[in-house]
Amino acid sequence: MTSRQGYLLRAAELSAKAQAENDHARKVEFQNLARAFLRLAEQAERNSHTEIAYETPPKKDGNQA
Repeated sequence: MTSRQGYLLRAAELSAKAQAENDHARKVEFQNLARAFLRLAEQAERNSHTEIAYETPPKKDGNQA
């Protein structure tokens, strides 16, 4: 399972909890959390297309200031 899929699954679970919740404050919190996980899923999708290459910088010569 990819990160994106995990975030989408969690968003769906939280959305279902929100729909089943009778307390308004808790319902709103579940909805907010579900939206946050959807944003995480979107970010994970964007990140999956990004290639990051790290190169170790050259060592500094001890004589240079």
